Amino acid sequence: MLAYILRRLLYALPILIGVNLLTFALFFVVNTPDDMARLQLGVKHVTPEAIQKWKAERGYDRPLFWNPAAGGLQQLSDTIFFDKSARMFVGDFGQAEDGRDIAREITSRMGPSLAIALPTFVLGLFVTISLALILAFFRATALDFWGVVACVGLMSISSLFYIIGGQYLVAKVWQLVPISGFGEGLDAWRFLVLPVLIGVVGGIGSSTRWYRTIFLEEVGKDYVRTARAKGLPETLVFFRHILKNAMIPILTGVVVVIPLLFMGSLLTESFFGIPGLGSYTIDAINAQDFAVVRSMVFIGSVLYIAGLILTDISYTLVDPRIRFE
Repeated sequence: MLAYILRRLLYALPILIGVNLLTFALFFVVNTPDDMARLQLGVKHVTPEAIQKWKAERGYDRPLFWNPAAGGLQQLSDTIFFDKSARMFVGDFGQAEDGRDIAREITSRMGPSLAIALPTFVLGLFVTISLALILAFFRATALDFWGVVACVGLMSISSLFYIIGGQYLVAKVWQLVPISGFGEGLDAWRFLVLPVLIGVVGGIGSSTRWYRTIFLEEVGKDYVRTARAKGLPETLVFFRHILKNAMIPILTGVVVVIPLLFMGSLLTESFFGIPGLGSYTIDAINAQDFAVVRSMVFIGSVLYIAGLILTDISYTLVDPRIRFE
């Protein structure tokens, strides 16, 4: 098992390096430092001196990959790639346009993002799997039919509708919770109730329908007929056999999402004024802060690769037939 994990990590390293190179090419080859300077200073009436000054202040006046003017290892280290991309592998993300340390900002904003994402993830998973089991248990009945209709209807509604409608109804009309903002300590729960509730409701339609399909595929398999032939009640067949065997396809989608919870929700955090990583990314895009955007893209790729590795490892917990040599 340990050898398998190490092998997967070695496989992931070239992928991560490739993503880093691709991201660097998009930011510094396709969109050159001169283009960045013009976007920040204004496209019209920008002098070459102002562009050179802007680049020198941010370290963009050096060569991209190779610096022939330097000596020794500095030919590689005294470059934009080493300073802006290679250092990300050790957690050095540099500074944003406003001078703040990006790594410190990410660390401080991770808490609010997790405060929304984790309850939404856990509660949503419990609700959707439970509803899917109920629909699969009462398959081919009126409850199943109208349940699927409701799921399709929920899937067809934009997430913006849930956010704006929830803010208007729960926060403005009923005045049960604040409409936006964030609090410190235990006071933060008042600001988290509505985003979590909207996140759960918004994901019920697609997730319940998907889990129901997985359960229905398991219902017709031989091991289910064998369990029924032994005289096991239908509820025991569902919870002991079908649910357990359906965990592999469920884990494929669930475990991959877990690392991405750290990235926060772009829409939810922006509309509710939550100072998390999602709103941090949106603000960086609006401000054309390329350093922050590059950092968030890199962190997202690292977390996604970590999710894939966790998915492979989690398979052994639900299926003892899987062994890695």
